[in-house]
Amino acid sequence: MKIALFSDIHANLPALEAFFADVANRKPDAIYCLGDLVGYNIWPNEVIDEIRKRGIPTITGNYDFGIGRHSDDCGCAYKTDEEKAMGKISISYTNEIVKDEQRAYLRTLPSHIRLEYQLNNDKLNVLLVHGSPRKVNEYLFEDRDEKSMLRIMESADADVLCFGHTHQPYHRILPAEVSGDTRYRHAVNIGSVGKPKDKDPRGGYVLLHINENSSVSDKDTIKVEFIRFDYDIEKAAKAVEDSPLPNEYADLLRNA
Repeated sequence: MKIALFSDIHANLPALEAFFADVANRKPDAIYCLGDLVGYNIWPNEVIDEIRKRGIPTITGNYDFGIGRHSDDCGCAYKTDEEKAMGKISISYTNEIVKDEQRAYLRTLPSHIRLEYQLNNDKLNVLLVHGSPRKVNEYLFEDRDEKSMLRIMESADADVLCFGHTHQPYHRILPAEVSGDTRYRHAVNIGSVGKPKDKDPRGGYVLLHINENSSVSDKDTIKVEFIRFDYDIEKAAKAVEDSPLPNEYADLLRNA
């Protein structure tokens, strides 16, 4: 089973189109979107439409949740006054251009998707969320304390937890002793299709490989493949510059 997971498109249609072209060549068995379809660029409606017409199961991102309810709060953790001011322009502009049908779709998105496998008498739970199992806008950065990450995953009954939101991809394998046996949990940040923040401006997504031998007792039987792809960054950046959005968002696309 080869599962494609993508997230955080943020209204970047050129990146989404390039993602679809790339993932089609890899022939996944299933594909899921982990949210944040809108915000920070000019194509929120088009991005929503492209995902809907393909029937891709999708969960809500924090930005989707806010725009779906016509809120002026995207649940984003802006750190500076400048970021807050820019963010206010972005959510106002996105609310202005999102159409009623697309907004109604955003309101119906679930908060998570759970996949339960029964392999070799070994249950394997894969949980797909946007931020964390606890909150749609909680950031699970790679340097989070191991015990804290394990508590979150154990509470959610997630053997493999896949999420986005930080736009910074990583895979952590977390061992824990259960009744004298070592059990491995996998925390997987799938990165961002349309707004990377890891000093690589290319779009990114994950292929999760699960086979008949995948087991919580063998950490090497679950594979995580990080994919990067090129897209027309300048087209996406120029679209920002030609819109009411702050030009800084164009610079962030060019420089990640």
